[in-house]
Amino acid sequence: MNKNVGNADKVIRIILAVAIIALGIYSQSWWGLVGIVPLLTAFLGWCPAYNLIGVSTNKKVNVEKMSLKN
Repeated sequence: MNKNVGNADKVIRIILAVAIIALGIYSQSWWGLVGIVPLLTAFLGWCPAYNLIGVSTNKKVNVEKMSLKN
């Protein structure tokens, strides 16, 4: 599992997650649990959606590894 989430992306995901969770708590809705997804992907540094489409915001990705997938 190669990390594909960069630092700026992590910060955005954490802010988004906190906002979604807070909105869920404020509205007393279970939809606040959706905020767990961007929070987990930020802390793990890996996004399965990015992996599927071949995107990486992590600058430390080895270009040779990416070319082997094709």
